[in-house]
Amino acid sequence: MGNRGRIHNEKRTLKTRHWDRKAWITCLLQFKGRHRPVMAPSTYTELFFLDEATAFAAGHRPCGECRRSDAKRFKNLWREVNGALLQGKARTMADMDAVLHSERIARDGTQRRWEARLSELPDGAMVLVDDARAAFLLQQGYLYHWSPAGYVERKAISSGRTVTVLTPASVTRVLAAGYRPGVHPSVDALVAGR
Repeated sequence: MGNRGRIHNEKRTLKTRHWDRKAWITCLLQFKGRHRPVMAPSTYTELFFLDEATAFAAGHRPCGECRRSDAKRFKNLWREVNGALLQGKARTMADMDAVLHSERIARDGTQRRWEARLSELPDGAMVLVDDARAAFLLQQGYLYHWSPAGYVERKAISSGRTVTVLTPASVTRVLAAGYRPGVHPSVDALVAGR
């Protein structure tokens, strides 16, 4: 689960703006027995993702409260491989979130994307191939076709091929540095041929 702040109104209808803060986070579905209604008044809007790789492609990062160890590991790797992007700032989570925000949203409000060769990308990156409407997860040399219910197809394509990358560049560098995002169990099912 993730959130981008409060993006719904009192009628539990989504607003036209898809964020109200630069800290876009992913949280655990269960934490310390807390329960709350979805889209409760005056609080953040819950967003649900297939898996962590999908949340990363949307520009989210681990929560510092319910996912403290993941957030610390992510932050340390992010600062190690992206420190130059902070341009002398204090290197806080807020500074990191500002950079991430500039990487994920274009001025017109659309998602920023970038191009790379498949061979240059790490496991956990999400890409578009051929049909710009079809997203794929890169995992162990294969592409896994994303769907809201799970990954539905595994295929190999040329590693020299240029693809459109959905995962922000700084997050992609964190993945390349060793952070392994959680992926939906359908990946394992496709590997096993089930």
